[in-house]
This record gives sequence, structure tokens and C-alpha cells, in this order.
Amino acid sequence: MPAPEPSSSLPLCDYERVGFLLRVLINTVAIYFAATVVPGLTISGVLPALGAGLVLGLINAIVRPILVVLTLPVTLLTLGLFLFVLNGLCLWLTAQLVRGFVVSGFWAAVFGALIVSVVSWLLTAFVSDRGHVQVITRSDARRLPR
Repeated sequence: MPAPEPSSSLPLCDYERVGFLLRVLINTVAIYFAATVVPGLTISGVLPALGAGLVLGLINAIVRPILVVLTLPVTLLTLGLFLFVLNGLCLWLTAQLVRGFVVSGFWAAVFGALIVSVVSWLLTAFVSDRGHVQVITRSDARRLPR
């Protein structure tokens, strides 16, 4: 007997698209915010911010895991601090690929990546993998497994 389909009107592949687009928008907001806060990061508009959000999402999904594995000994020697450098490298690579997004210097890349990570983490804390906003209430907390 086949498994029942989800009761939602959207198929599962649309949930994945919505989740991916929401992550790109979260990256866009994080990059735009970092460009306003960190000196040395410059973004020339909304369209380059969207492009940077998309490219950074792809770099974090494809390139960053390879870099983490390749630099594992250095990361272990620095007790994980080298991951900040890797995040800065990913942000710099994004700036090299997106016209209208400029990272001018090592420290701007590292601090910008730190701001992007924090803002992305804060915004993603309220969004599920399916792209839905989740609010945990007290009644929901009682149902969570311990």
C-alpha cells in the first residue's frame, strides 16, 4: 500500500524551492546588513545583494564543505578559529563573482562573514526547512521529546 500524500496543496518539491528561495532572501538581507555595518563591504543595490545571496548560498553548499575538510588540521590546531577565515574566504569569493559587491580587505571579509553568519542564524532560527515561519509556544514545548 503506497504512503499517503501530504495534505498540503504544494508538492514536496515546491517546499524545497520555497525553502531554498527563503534561504537566498535571508542571505540577501544578511549581506545587505553587513554592507551597511562593516566598513570595507560595499553593495551597489538590491540586485547585486540578491545575486550575492544566491552565490553565497551555492558557495556555502558546494565549496565550503570541501574547504573545511581540506583545512581540518589547521582548524584543529587553531581550535576552530580558522573557520572564521574560511567564512571570510567564502564571502571574498562571492564578491569576486558578483558585480556590484566589493570586499576590500581581509578583516572586512572576516568581520563581514561574522555579521552575515549571525544575521543568517537569527533569521533562520524562525524558519523551518520547508520555508514556514515557526513560533514555538508553551504548548508546543510540552510535546517535544526529551
